[in-house]
This record gives sequence, C-alpha cells and structure tokens, in this order.
Amino acid sequence: MSNIEEHIRRAMEEGQFENLPGKGKPLRLDDNPLEDPEWRMANHIMRNSGFSLPWIEKNREIEAALVTARETLARWWAWSQASTGEEYSARFVEEEWKRAVLKFRDEIHAINQQIVSYNLEAPSPQFQRQPLSAERELVRLTASPLSDTL
Repeated sequence: MSNIEEHIRRAMEEGQFENLPGKGKPLRLDDNPLEDPEWRMANHIMRNSGFSLPWIEKNREIEAALVTARETLARWWAWSQASTGEEYSARFVEEEWKRAVLKFRDEIHAINQQIVSYNLEAPSPQFQRQPLSAERELVRLTASPLSDTL
C-alpha cells in the first residue's frame, strides 16, 4: 500500500472525514470548474432555459440519426432472417436486404458529413467524434462477415 493510501486509511480510522462541510448533502455537479468565470452566469441561464451550445445540439442530432439508422437496419435484418423460405422468395428477400444496406450506407455517409461539421465546431479535440464505418456497423449488426450477402 502506498504512503498516501496509508495516510487516508489512518485518517478514516481516526474519524477525520466524519464532520466535513456538506456531509449528507447532494454534490453540485452542474458547476464546471474549468468554465470561464465570466461566462458562468450566461451558461447557467442557458442551461436552465433549455438551451445548449450549437456543437452540443449537433452531437445530439448525430446520435439520434445514428440510433434511427441502426434501428431501421436491425428491423430489416430481422425481417430478412425471418422471411427466408416463408411467403417471400429468397431472391426477393435478398434484393430487399441489399436495398436496405445501400440506404444504410447513404445514411452513414450523411452522418459522417455531420460529424465533419461537428468536429469543426467542437471546442476541443477531446469532444471530437471519429467517422463511422458502414462496414463495421453492418458486421456488428449481423455478427458475421457480409461478403456473401452484399
């Protein structure tokens, strides 16, 4: 055990953490210690009024578009798996799946364009997003290589 951990353990045993200010009260996590103090009040008013910064809104739009695209493709995948050999011919099901994949690729391309725009607005590299790979998304959804179905 390190020297610091030993000091903390000993202080806990001695009860030095028992009567700290704010004990039993919720933590105030809405204050950003890195926020410019001159903008703190303006940002607080915006948050309480339901507004946020444009780059944050753009990130939310990207997430919503991605969720919608994934859910739509997942429904097509489930349909294609359930419909094979039923009332539809295998060729029809395959053609519909290919159409769904092409539409999904177009949606991922559009989302990637949004990501490029978002990355230009994000205030720091830590907030930037990586472009999406339609192929990786397809593999993740189907859990197998798609080379024979595409």
